[in-house]
Amino acid sequence: MSSSPESAARHRRSAGFSGSATPRDLPTTPRGLRTRAKLIDAARVVFERDGFLDARLVDITSEAGISAGSFYTYFDSKEEIFSAVLTEVEQEMLHPDVRAVTGGDDPVEMIRQANRAYLESYERFANFMRLLEQVASIDEDFRELRRKRGESFVRRNAKSIRQMQQDGVAGADIDPMMAASFLSGMVARAAYSRFVLGENWTIEDMVDSLTELWVNALKISRPAS
Repeated sequence: MSSSPESAARHRRSAGFSGSATPRDLPTTPRGLRTRAKLIDAARVVFERDGFLDARLVDITSEAGISAGSFYTYFDSKEEIFSAVLTEVEQEMLHPDVRAVTGGDDPVEMIRQANRAYLESYERFANFMRLLEQVASIDEDFRELRRKRGESFVRRNAKSIRQMQQDGVAGADIDPMMAASFLSGMVARAAYSRFVLGENWTIEDMVDSLTELWVNALKISRPAS
């Protein structure tokens, strides 16, 4: 029997979901930016340690070494600071060094290095990625936020696929956005299985297998040895 919208809302509030996940404007002073960064770093520690539901704002401000009242100068809610942590993690996983590997001449090596960079980034942030899956499974707003932010990876990969098609390397009949969505999802799921669920795979084996699947799916032509 499905619950009513009212009861679902009450459940979300009792579970700790209240307020907005929509970020406000950044501080305009260096001190304000430093304080906000401290809060975000502290929030990641607390969220990963206690989980989203059990994390308390007072624990975040204590971890940051900032007075409890100062929190609301920068964030309105636990949801908003969680969203800010997610943004920081995403930016680090989309570091320019990761994007730069898409500019090489060898398409197979390009894909290999991009897969390796993503897996290594995911491993560094595995605790937060585990938490993100939990939050997204119980809150539709974060689930939608997660979907939209995942599009950053898809767009990056779609751009690379289009370039390979223009270079005559990848199959011209492939839809770049659809292929990027499916293949990016495959890599993300493999990373989740390894670093969250604990599959006993080495990164080297994962890179080899994922690269082979990408190359075959994109119909990439390889020069003769």
